[in-house]
Amino acid sequence: MAKVHFTENLQRHLACPPQEVEGGTLRAVLNQAFSASEKLRGYILDEQGRLRQHIVVFIDGEACQDRVELSDAVPEDSQVHVMQALSGG
Repeated sequence: MAKVHFTENLQRHLACPPQEVEGGTLRAVLNQAFSASEKLRGYILDEQGRLRQHIVVFIDGEACQDRVELSDAVPEDSQVHVMQALSGG
């Protein structure tokens, strides 16, 4: 099972502790993680199911490539990190 981590910044706004979930793609993994919180889904994904601009997801230390379909492979025992992208100066 993959372990999904949400940054402390996201945890300040929503209840999203680390979770162990199943799924072979990023979409499947995120759907499992969102099953307990539709509010979390709405914060991470837009109305078309794509990653919002301010969200970045890393799978085993590599940024996901498919921000639209979320088809990136998530091998078993992967570490998935969901975080807000930072900007400014």
